[in-house]
Amino acid sequence: MEQKRIEKWLKIMLVGAALCGVLVYGVAIPEAGRSVLLLEAMLEQDAFSSYYWPWLLFLWATALPCCAAWVCAWKIAGNIGADKSFSRVNAKLLRHIATLAAGDAVFFLVGNVVLLCVNRNHPSVVLVSLLVVFLGAAVAVAAAALSHLVIRAAELQDQSDWTI
Repeated sequence: MEQKRIEKWLKIMLVGAALCGVLVYGVAIPEAGRSVLLLEAMLEQDAFSSYYWPWLLFLWATALPCCAAWVCAWKIAGNIGADKSFSRVNAKLLRHIATLAAGDAVFFLVGNVVLLCVNRNHPSVVLVSLLVVFLGAAVAVAAAALSHLVIRAAELQDQSDWTI
């Protein structure tokens, strides 16, 4: 497959991922919170009404590193299209993605614990959130490994260019 075609498909996938992110963070999460509040109002209870805004703001804050990682991935796709797949720039961008994913995973874990300590979370939610933390850590490790491999390939490519 030629480089421009790979770039096109990567960018299509990135647009799809961005649309999914907007749907999840902009529609699904607020609607899920509103449905809990509506159910609570119908049952005439007031157990979760104080949870809505802290959780919504917390979850929106977790979207920010995802947006920054998306920008890095878009730049990587552009570099692939420009036939610069194995470059130090791509390795640096992959390292940024790894750092963002690790930071977001830590932020998500710490945020869950803080919300638990201020009585705005349930222990079972903290346990389930460990899955999200694990996925964030897995993305961080994969991006760091790819960064290492891309930098090694860039070094080999530089050596090859000098020997020809």
